[in-house]
Amino acid sequence: MSEAKEPAEDVDPRPPLILLRALLDSQAVKLGVHIRKMNSPGSPVYFYGENIWPAATILTASFAGTALVHWYLGAAILAVGCYWWIFKVQPRIRDGVFERTTALAILSEENFDALWAKGVLSLYAEVPDGRKFAATRRDDWRVFVRLLTRETA
Repeated sequence: MSEAKEPAEDVDPRPPLILLRALLDSQAVKLGVHIRKMNSPGSPVYFYGENIWPAATILTASFAGTALVHWYLGAAILAVGCYWWIFKVQPRIRDGVFERTTALAILSEENFDALWAKGVLSLYAEVPDGRKFAATRRDDWRVFVRLLTRETA
């Protein structure tokens, strides 16, 4: 004789991705993205021009300054170009990769599962009583989302 199991009262019937979107919107959960893995050739959010053209422009201008004037000018152009790359271009690229990856991940559960399995995504939350939770590739993100939904409800 098998008895039908009744669902627990505190289990939300919504799919885990819908729950995750709600938690992200309420800022109860923070989504982490491995930027280096996602900003590599072969990644679905990698843009070649975003990474290659600024560096190519800096090097071309440096070589041109060296060839046409003096190596001091080439070195100065390279130094200013490196400063510009590190403090202006890289943060913009990092933010773009994060936004594109987040949009791709929360588009569907298949996308989220694929990115989660590659170790690209992580989840972090701090509940109101001060406890902190984190989930990475080794953990099941669905269980994490359900647990956090119960904790924040």
